[in-house]
Amino acid sequence: MKLHLKRPLIVFDLETTGTSVSFDRIVELSYIKVMPDGNEQVKTMRFNPGIPIPPEVSLIHGIYDDDVKEAPSFKLKAKELADEFKGCDFAGFNSNKFDFPLLVEEFLRAGVEFDVENRKFVDAQRIFHMMEQRTLSAAYKFYCNKELINAHSAEADTIATLEVLKAQIERYSELQNDIDFLHQFTKQDKNVDLAGRMVYNDKGIALFNFGKHKGKSVEDVFKVEPGYYEWMMNGDFPEDTKRRLTQIKLKAFIKG
Repeated sequence: MKLHLKRPLIVFDLETTGTSVSFDRIVELSYIKVMPDGNEQVKTMRFNPGIPIPPEVSLIHGIYDDDVKEAPSFKLKAKELADEFKGCDFAGFNSNKFDFPLLVEEFLRAGVEFDVENRKFVDAQRIFHMMEQRTLSAAYKFYCNKELINAHSAEADTIATLEVLKAQIERYSELQNDIDFLHQFTKQDKNVDLAGRMVYNDKGIALFNFGKHKGKSVEDVFKVEPGYYEWMMNGDFPEDTKRRLTQIKLKAFIKG
């Protein structure tokens, strides 16, 4: 089937050094750029992460330090990728929770502006979990009746994700073949930051979503414990979280 697209869709998958958005790095990025006319362009890139890949992680995705020692850093390719992704929406499998936040974090580390405000994000895992409760390999088997060969290879996972997404749209009558709809259906709209360290309550007030101040208003915490902002800014938190935190602090300052 052909996806109904208003603008290009980047279906992507990452292989990384680990599962921490703030600490870990991308070692492989594979994406399919799906054009509104149905044309699909596949590309896979590897990066030298600048930090060792833990052996236990290499055993999962099969990429070792020697495999990427001659590869460019993400920073060297960041501007090129930002230009390639300009004006595109995104889709992936578990991408809203991990892949997209980490991708944005890499752009921030590289000092390359990457707008996230005007994009749509579709997470095929969210659709799958809401409908069937399975993994990508099981989703591929369930929706496409195929075995996922080379699972945890970024390109294989990316190709499987696009096939799963298309099959999901065909299977469920309540889903619309429309990226705006799928964005709304899969997004985690309560998150203030991509990592979900802060969330909005029903009144649109930003609350901390972790630690000793979980459930408390961010602005209220800053009033009674001003040092908490500095602690977070100096801590091991994603750059996106720190940026959102600063925006809230400045807004509170302006309000007086």
